[in-house]
Amino acid sequence: MKNKIRISVLFVIAPLFLAFSSADAADMLQSRLERDYGTSYQLQKFNQTLNPGAEKNRAPVMGIDGQAAQNAVEKYRKGFEKSSQTSTSYQFSIGSMGGK
Repeated sequence: MKNKIRISVLFVIAPLFLAFSSADAADMLQSRLERDYGTSYQLQKFNQTLNPGAEKNRAPVMGIDGQAAQNAVEKYRKGFEKSSQTSTSYQFSIGSMGGK
């Protein structure tokens, strides 16, 4: 009688054990990179968000006025233009030419 119980328990527990171990084995087949793919991007996006609830604030933005902003942008763009200034060049001679 005890042998029949042991065999029936074996037939119930063994398939459950195999099912759970195969699920763990499938998870082990993935590399650490595959399991954590995209985590660093999400963390970076979260850490760079100063105020997550800012989208709910519908009040007008207060800050720099339009004229000052326009001047700053124009100055920024002019910084990338090539200047027409001539550059000074230097020429050095090392050693002597001919002679003793």
